[in-house]
Amino acid sequence: MANEEKKPEIKKPKFSPFWIYGIIIAIFFAISLYGNSWSEPPKTTQSEFFSYLQQGDIETVFIINDKMARVFLTPDAKTKEIHKRKEEKTLLGSSATAPDYQFQFGDLQNFERKIDQVKSNNIEVTTRVEFYSEENLWGDILIGLLPFVIIIGIWILIMRRMSGGGAGGAGGQIFNIGKSKAKLFDRNTEVKTSFKDVAGLEGAKEEVQEIVDFLKFPDKYTSLGGKIPKGALLVGPPGTGKTLLAKAVAGEAKVPFFSLSGSDFVEMFVGVGASRVRDLFKQAKEKSPSIIFIDEIDAIGRARGKSNFSGSNDERENTLNQLLTEMDGFGSNTNVIVLAATNRADILDKALMRAGRFDRQIYVDLPDVRERKEIFEVHLRPIKKLEELDTDFLSKQTPGFSGADIANVCNEAALIAARKGKKAVGKQDFLDAVDRIVGGLEKKNKIITPDEKKAVAFHEAGHATVSWMLEHAAPLVKVTIVPRGQSLGAAWYLPEERLIVRPEQMLDEMCATMGGRAAEKVIFDKISTGALSDLEKVTKQARAMVTIYGLNDKIGNITYYDSSGQADYNFTKPYSEKTAEMIDKEISNIIETQYQRAIELLKKHKDKLTELANVLLDKEVIFKDNLEVIFGERPFKKPEVIPLKK
Repeated sequence: MANEEKKPEIKKPKFSPFWIYGIIIAIFFAISLYGNSWSEPPKTTQSEFFSYLQQGDIETVFIINDKMARVFLTPDAKTKEIHKRKEEKTLLGSSATAPDYQFQFGDLQNFERKIDQVKSNNIEVTTRVEFYSEENLWGDILIGLLPFVIIIGIWILIMRRMSGGGAGGAGGQIFNIGKSKAKLFDRNTEVKTSFKDVAGLEGAKEEVQEIVDFLKFPDKYTSLGGKIPKGALLVGPPGTGKTLLAKAVAGEAKVPFFSLSGSDFVEMFVGVGASRVRDLFKQAKEKSPSIIFIDEIDAIGRARGKSNFSGSNDERENTLNQLLTEMDGFGSNTNVIVLAATNRADILDKALMRAGRFDRQIYVDLPDVRERKEIFEVHLRPIKKLEELDTDFLSKQTPGFSGADIANVCNEAALIAARKGKKAVGKQDFLDAVDRIVGGLEKKNKIITPDEKKAVAFHEAGHATVSWMLEHAAPLVKVTIVPRGQSLGAAWYLPEERLIVRPEQMLDEMCATMGGRAAEKVIFDKISTGALSDLEKVTKQARAMVTIYGLNDKIGNITYYDSSGQADYNFTKPYSEKTAEMIDKEISNIIETQYQRAIELLKKHKDKLTELANVLLDKEVIFKDNLEVIFGERPFKKPEVIPLKK
């Protein structure tokens, strides 16, 4: 019956060969230690022995291995009361052939001499002394085998540790170290991730779904003469969903799916990486049609010949060579598709990137505002949230966030709401989560002097004032002088999502960034070290304008950017010393021009700057509404963003 309760499965202990080894060793110890103790005669002392000897109670003394004496009494002595009491203390009683007493003595010569003295002093003593040698066969065997058992046990333990921690199957023994470590997902393995769980990424999903469709219905494509692609490379920034997309493929495809990381090929042994590549493709061919997914392929796919100054044979290069051969060699891989993911496509080997190996390169970009809304809806499913929560608002407040960042925002918002004792997560919890991730944790107990606090307030007010007055600067969302992370204050903006950037837009952004230092100069006629992050940002922007985008008139339409990554390994600059001086001068001119522009703007609106700083000192946090009260409506209104049609 479907409704019958299933009986709980009783987990039986797994059999291990080490149990047999332990039982055998225990038997050896038992035989050696207790084999003769069950029938041992009662113990006596040397002084008691000589007392019995003088009384004539001892018939024979057997000296065993020159260190132990076994005593046999005369028939008359056995009837004495003292000897009967001794016999009662034995485990199994005495037999006719068993000795009556046993003891160990010291020096054999002294022992014999004392016996002779007693016999010479008393003629009635007729005790015979005999010598015997005995061997403990089981004890000798155990002592001989024990070192070998210990050595073999240690060797087995070390080999299992080196080959994967004792796991069974491939990699479980030292002889299987060349086997692939790929995890197999097939029909018997339940993978709950599907394409429904991957929000956004329509283009990437379409390409990957087509690959799954290739394997499910190959005749649909091969009937027209087409060939199934051999590989697809997922490229994009970290956290954009490359591995998630591969998990969705594992959940959707009804074919075997082999998943592993690029680092799984790398080992301390020479030749192991190439051997694992061969074994991986061998398994995939046996289960074809199948999919192989290699995450972080740059671990083995780095361009050959780079940063190898030792001149020695590189194990990673051997692994890459084997991968190249398996993907497109003389042997054909029928219905085996390779998926790979990396965020460093510029350093991959050209032979790996060519058509015939990775036929398709699928770029997984950061999500736009519409895709961020879909990602929020996916991650908000398990969270108890307020009904009026607006996902459109959340998506607009998180420009430049990846899918992993959005997942982190949702989790942080839930933790913040729980910390405050709320029953549901609201809008303010999400805003606090964004602040926590972007700016860091609030440090309310950080000691700051009134002068420093005033300087920080005018610095942040300067940023807000300049950005409000410039057309292309990002509109302000929030300004705070509460220390967060490593900064003493912060300003949050909502940048416009642009596909192309013009020079005037970059210059306005640089001017707004320099507004903080400019405010310090205008109000205090002094500058401080608080503008470090601002200077770093504008220097990078100015250098990019001059050396990358060709937006400077004196340098001209020239770029020194190398998308192939080869410039990282060059020790010389791609321009002369004279050009280098010109570049440095132009970068400095751009920054200083925008700095002076910010100073002029703030001098013009000095009274409003002071008013804004005072409000900030009073409230510590101000929003867009506070600026509208002081400055009025912003003169530059941006049109609504229209998403591109697919």
